[in-house]
Amino acid sequence: MTTPEWMPPAERRASSPTPASLSPGSVWRNWGRSEHSHPEFVARPESVDEVIAAVNFARDSGVTVKAWGAGHSFTSIAATDGLHLDVGALAGVIAVGGADGTQPTHVTLGAGTYLFELPALLEPLGLALANMGDIDRQTIAGAISTGTHGTGAKFGGIATYVRGVTLVTAAGEVLRINATENPELLPAAALGLGALGILVDVTIECVPTFLLHAVERPEPAATVLAEWLQRSAETDHFEFYVWPHTETALTKSNTRLPGDAPRHPLAKFSRWVDDEFMANGVFRAICAAGKTVPAIIPPINRLAVKLSGNREFTDVSSTVFVTDRTVRFREMEYALPIEAVPDAVRAIQKLIADRKWKVSFPIEVRSAAADSLLLSTASGRATGYVAVHRYWREDPAEYFREVEAIMMAHDGRPHWGKLHNRQAESLAAAYPGFNEFLSIRDRLDPGRVFANDYLRQVLGR
Repeated sequence: MTTPEWMPPAERRASSPTPASLSPGSVWRNWGRSEHSHPEFVARPESVDEVIAAVNFARDSGVTVKAWGAGHSFTSIAATDGLHLDVGALAGVIAVGGADGTQPTHVTLGAGTYLFELPALLEPLGLALANMGDIDRQTIAGAISTGTHGTGAKFGGIATYVRGVTLVTAAGEVLRINATENPELLPAAALGLGALGILVDVTIECVPTFLLHAVERPEPAATVLAEWLQRSAETDHFEFYVWPHTETALTKSNTRLPGDAPRHPLAKFSRWVDDEFMANGVFRAICAAGKTVPAIIPPINRLAVKLSGNREFTDVSSTVFVTDRTVRFREMEYALPIEAVPDAVRAIQKLIADRKWKVSFPIEVRSAAADSLLLSTASGRATGYVAVHRYWREDPAEYFREVEAIMMAHDGRPHWGKLHNRQAESLAAAYPGFNEFLSIRDRLDPGRVFANDYLRQVLGR
């Protein structure tokens, strides 16, 4: 194969052939515009063999390689100055069930499959994800690698439903990890931060299609905080949003129903008014105006809670779980012991009031069941999640730094895909499986082919 004119000097390259999908890199930015990089190369493989070729090329050329998905992480977890790997062509349903035809709820998906594509892919199979977050723009590989989750004290994040993965290691080898092949690696690989290899497919345990009965109401924030543990335990999927400068929380209570139960969906116009016009169009204008004139934010927040969040409907699970969010923002989210959530939220409310900050985005609160994944934010404990946001054109640094101090005082663990300032030393103390994960990383990527600045920050080496 001839060497393209744009390739760096030959002495920097080893003997691996140039992958057919390789091209010059360009500036990459994430969705929240909080991170960017300029990779030297980009590759868009259309097969596992092309992924292997790209990894071999990067390793032998002395550059790092990182896969990117939707760019929906707010951290630089996917950034590299070396080779950016776009696995978008590795998408869709690859297999249903195990090799012997059993386990009909196990669905193997290409790593580049977007979450928003899953309802159309799974519905013909009579299946659905057991739980989802309120954003579905991520790829399945990106979602599990960063610990994306929904809400529900009896349900884990998406990575807890991973029953197998296939990845390409730094040695350019295909490694299958599941219940019968390398099972000891699954607690690391199911939520691997992109540190162990390039995911090419993911096997997820799904559930039969189901509906959700949704009740969304404004309620006194003090009451909701006082009832947090009880309502989290009694409701299948409970979450709430506390609006700064108000005494109101918007609650969302979703109850699971069989897939053949009667549907009572929102009318199209009503959904458009609430979820598109108000939540995106009007809110975008408010955020932009609030940046220029912060004093308008408190009265607008008080008006917002009076105009939204009071509805009841029943629809398919993905439609209820997911909300279309087009207002760009930046986010920090921490996982706390579930019982610590009320005190932490009260501390954030007091912080905002004491500092006289004008904050347009609500404080978001959710829950998850304990799990046994090595780097899951819910590893070993029932978990509550507290998230704070700022409009993307505002500087979130001071707000996030002070909130982070509150979260750390409550034994918090940061979401891997959302902004934080934690370093490896403090994270090691927060995760019982941290050192085991590092050992597995040493085994699979001793030369740090998949490293970047973010992984050096959170893993230490």
